[in-house]
Amino acid sequence: MLLDNLRLFLTIAEKGSLVAAARETGMSSTTVSERLAALETHYGVVLFNRTTRSISLTEEGRVLVDGAKSVLSEVTDLDTRIRHGAETLSGLIRVSAPIDLGRGVVSDVIAEFTEENPAVSIELSLSDGYVDLVGQGFDLAVRFGDITDSALRIRNLGSYQRFVCAAPIYLASYGAPERPEDLANHNCLVMRFGGSLDNVWEFGAGAERQLIPVKGNRIVNDGSLIRSWALAGHGIVLKSELDVGEDVRTGKLVALLGDFLPPPKPLQMMFPPSRAQPRRVAAFAQHLRRKMGAI
Repeated sequence: MLLDNLRLFLTIAEKGSLVAAARETGMSSTTVSERLAALETHYGVVLFNRTTRSISLTEEGRVLVDGAKSVLSEVTDLDTRIRHGAETLSGLIRVSAPIDLGRGVVSDVIAEFTEENPAVSIELSLSDGYVDLVGQGFDLAVRFGDITDSALRIRNLGSYQRFVCAAPIYLASYGAPERPEDLANHNCLVMRFGGSLDNVWEFGAGAERQLIPVKGNRIVNDGSLIRSWALAGHGIVLKSELDVGEDVRTGKLVALLGDFLPPPKPLQMMFPPSRAQPRRVAAFAQHLRRKMGAI
């Protein structure tokens, strides 16, 4: 209502009378007078000097003319930018992704998407821990595993196997575990996800499911660094095929305990529980799904 009254105030100042402003806006003279009085009450000042024949701006009125023009111009510009961003592929997208996946797959998707849509800018935040989508202002997050927050909107990007693997140099020195229980005798590189340690590794499924506690001399919250430690021969690691698949294919890492691995884990896209999703976010999400489907 304040913005509407400011617009009416500018019309009165431009037309030079309440009657002319009423004619311009299609309001009654009484309504125009009442809304001007409401605006003066709001600011606690008189905005026009009135006589029976004319009105003129007071000093406070002249100040408000300049300020109202500036404010209304900014509001119009903001409205245009928001509506434009909702209808076309432009504006900022804030994305959260695991470190390894973000540096690889998600980074490639961002490069392709921004090249095709130069009016879009993307801020990528890399973290292997929990993120608060709403509190931290993310439009989209990618995470492995089942999502327990029922308030979020979820879209599946497929399921991927986690490999237990180690470098040939490590296996040459310490041998390879033949069963999951053998991991107790090995140096396992452990990931930290937020406040939780990933130090209980899952094997098998159903009646054959096993949860094996592991330990080692290195713990880190950076998936890229733990992969580097594994490649350097410092221990055994548990990582997604999306992160170490190429290392296994080229022999830099050796996959272990293949007969005991659990079912593949889902990779999920998460969105805040908002009512409307900008087209740029929906388009980027679709682009990411196509990329994951081609892997």
